[in-house]
Amino acid sequence: MSQLWLLPSRLGAQAARLLAAHDVPVFGWRSRSSGPPAAFPSSKDGGSSSYMEEMYFAWLENPQSVHKIRGHHVAQLDPLGILDADLDSFVPSDLITTIDKLAFYDLQETDLDKEFQLPMTTFIGGSENTLSLREIIRRLENTYCQHIGLEFMFINDVEQCQWIRQKFETPGVMQFSSEEKRTLLARLVRSMRFEDFLARKWSSEKRFGLEGCEVMIPALKTIIDKSSEMGIENVILGMPHRGRLNVLANVIRKDLEQIFCQFDPKLEAADEGSGDVKYHLGMYHERINRVTNRTITLSLVANPSHLEAVDPVVQGKTKAEQFYRGDAQGKKVMSILVHGDAAFAGQGVVYETFHLSDLPSYTTNGTVHIVVNNQIGFTTDPRMARSSPYPTDVARVVNAPIFHVNADDPEAVMYVCSVAAEWRNTFNKDVVVDLVCYRRRGHNEMDEPMFTQPLMYKQIHRQVPVLKKYADKLIAEGTVTLQEFEEEIAKYDRICEEAYGRSKDKKILHIKHWLDSPWPGFFNVDGEPKSMTCPATGISEDVLTHIGSVASSVPLEGFKIHTGLSRILRGRADMIKNRTVDWALAEYMAFGSLLKEGIHVRLSGQDVERGTFSHRHHVLHDQEVDRRTCVPMNHLWPDQAPYTVCNSSLSEYGVLGFELGYAMASPNALVLWEAQFGDFHNTAQCIIDQFISTGQAKWVRHNGIVLLLPHGMEGMGPEHSSARPERFLQMSNDDSDAYPAFTKDFEVSQLYDCNWIVVNCSTPANYFHVLRRQILLPFRKPLIIFTPKSLLRHPEAKSSFDQMVSGTSFQRVIPEDGVAARAPEQVRRLIFCTGKVYYDLVKERSSQGLEEKVAITRLEQISPFPFDLIKQEAEKYPRAELAWCQEEHKNMGYYDYISPRFMTILRRTRPIWYVGRDPAAAPATGNRNTHLVSLKKFLDTAFNLQAFEGKTF
Repeated sequence: MSQLWLLPSRLGAQAARLLAAHDVPVFGWRSRSSGPPAAFPSSKDGGSSSYMEEMYFAWLENPQSVHKIRGHHVAQLDPLGILDADLDSFVPSDLITTIDKLAFYDLQETDLDKEFQLPMTTFIGGSENTLSLREIIRRLENTYCQHIGLEFMFINDVEQCQWIRQKFETPGVMQFSSEEKRTLLARLVRSMRFEDFLARKWSSEKRFGLEGCEVMIPALKTIIDKSSEMGIENVILGMPHRGRLNVLANVIRKDLEQIFCQFDPKLEAADEGSGDVKYHLGMYHERINRVTNRTITLSLVANPSHLEAVDPVVQGKTKAEQFYRGDAQGKKVMSILVHGDAAFAGQGVVYETFHLSDLPSYTTNGTVHIVVNNQIGFTTDPRMARSSPYPTDVARVVNAPIFHVNADDPEAVMYVCSVAAEWRNTFNKDVVVDLVCYRRRGHNEMDEPMFTQPLMYKQIHRQVPVLKKYADKLIAEGTVTLQEFEEEIAKYDRICEEAYGRSKDKKILHIKHWLDSPWPGFFNVDGEPKSMTCPATGISEDVLTHIGSVASSVPLEGFKIHTGLSRILRGRADMIKNRTVDWALAEYMAFGSLLKEGIHVRLSGQDVERGTFSHRHHVLHDQEVDRRTCVPMNHLWPDQAPYTVCNSSLSEYGVLGFELGYAMASPNALVLWEAQFGDFHNTAQCIIDQFISTGQAKWVRHNGIVLLLPHGMEGMGPEHSSARPERFLQMSNDDSDAYPAFTKDFEVSQLYDCNWIVVNCSTPANYFHVLRRQILLPFRKPLIIFTPKSLLRHPEAKSSFDQMVSGTSFQRVIPEDGVAARAPEQVRRLIFCTGKVYYDLVKERSSQGLEEKVAITRLEQISPFPFDLIKQEAEKYPRAELAWCQEEHKNMGYYDYISPRFMTILRRTRPIWYVGRDPAAAPATGNRNTHLVSLKKFLDTAFNLQAFEGKTF
């Protein structure tokens, strides 16, 4: 009987609930393995009982008493026919697969021809109200147990479940017109012949081809077509390397000659950076969608080999594009993410990204996920790669429907993709399409898969390509002729050959031709800054005072704040009267002044609204009205830019990736991510290493994201002390051995050439200036700021308005300005330092009465290294010993970075002695006494003027 006998228990509630009887008698039936009896309809004559209601109430009493939905488990999803899609070949004994098992449910073969009235909850009847049990089972089997497997009954929304049922159960929904079939065939031709062309021309080159899942190209195009039809104008895609070149060619429409020339080993690189391999590159393109005749903008975001790292980046860029368009519902901009099966199940950032999907400040109103399910991960079998039945089970946590589909059935794939696009547009929720396919070659074209999967690859070698299968089907049904099919192949082959000929004329590779996020109008036509000047960052005192007054008040009537917060606001008001600011107020003024100038500011991270250290309070909470909040920063001026401050989920990898993507969309926004503690950035290290520090060099992608990393040795233990500055400095690209040429634009040239800017400000004013400089520079670089903890409330860590008003700017180095500076020839030691340790040094110097003999200079911008200002300071004190003092251990912090640069600028004529803690494995001690002892020890060394006598360098 084949699978005709998939009675309710095999189809589960998916079928059983649809067999609800209206005004029909029922008879009892019992599953010997599944618990108590349930009512089952017998015929359309008389009686009244609803099987669906019975099942529902039984579920309320005991969820285990109701059958699971199993249609997708027995669907024919594997094109190879050798694996079970859910990793389980076991068929429970209560599943009726043959006639002799009918008795298991007290049924006979004659019952199959009895007719039943269909309930309102099913759509299998179409215009018919009654069907025989045999026909009911056949239609349900055709819906749920063929080449499509549906998972959606875990969704706790009846409307959404019914919507899916209607899309798949309604008879005839998967019928395609001849034109649609011909379009699908043409797209398959392009997908497959592109890979064939690359294989013929460059047989020994890695390209991570799409063979075995060529249907992904028409699948993506169907999603884009359907979305364009529903009003989408901008689609942002992220994907790993497999099939990327094909997507660039046949979805994004990258010029083929620019793809082909990438294979030329003689192609010279333009002086634009180090570049990246061709299957990591991105692209931005605006074109006409041929199906809808509407303009569509497509952006494929560049991605490293870290397969899922791009997921949150795409979501952040999508969110930003929606924000700038005022597209709050996601009706104009959407994202598509392509995944591999092993990575989708194995990479934690997938889970982190899913959990951003419905958060107010992070939602993109639904993403279409395409899983290229090769049923293998490099050489690892699925059973060794995941513990869940499907690679897509992670999506269930956000109630995303999951559509499994056999990738060798192109029409089923197209229908599923069309429904997925409609779902996203209708419900603004994520959806997953699982393309169950295979990988015709190894992990790459040079890899031998028979070493580890011999039986699978024997079957793959016998497998007829999907293009031939589908072409044979259309030829047999008369939709196309063999001649038309061959002409379509010849046409695309000719296009490839002509592009190949043109590619030989390419002599230089320009990475900028692969830019995924252009900023029109920001640079000149050559992609260079419109000016090379370092801007003044001070603002008028009137603006400072106005921002301060708003920061110290509640702009809403009848809004009751916490009494402790009232004290904080009064303290702010007092500082404004005294023309001073602390750290929090300086930040407020930096943000507020940029908002006045039309610059959007977004601050994201864990607990950033209040601030980890309860210093910021950018969101006020009414103490008497639940969920009533106020953001005073958005009440500064009537026509200001909007300010977004949002507590994130407890994620670093996903959220930092999201903010990086957000910052990609526009240069006219200050986007900041703050770590709860500085060392927490290490769980986002992939984003830092692969995107932030290297993004411009690899992909010519400018990005001005700001990382705020609380840092400082304060006896709080090894985890909440160091933001690991040594890691950021080790990745800085300025040359420690090259003696610079000090031109008039030295500072801005240094900033333009660096891969990122690393600062450790010691004053609120300098923090204010570096934030403003970040957005006023004529280019964008990532900015890493080691922010304070104890200095947030340190009485000496305040700045005057005089250091922030018009005409002032960021100080890369803050020189000694006390008595030592007035008699430099008398100074015995010049100590260089950065950050909080300055205040410890000043206090100790005062206690020892060494203000005339010891000068202290603060290095505020650490990278790029301010060679010019350091040279001036060293030359100012010709008789002084030079020392570098840091509170971090010697093998951490800044010393290994600054030491060779000091040697270069001093031409190795004077040493720079180290003062600080000894080398250690952990960043800080967990013992308070040990912390204080080591602090006293290095402070004693710093002011012991005989400490380095007799030592050589």
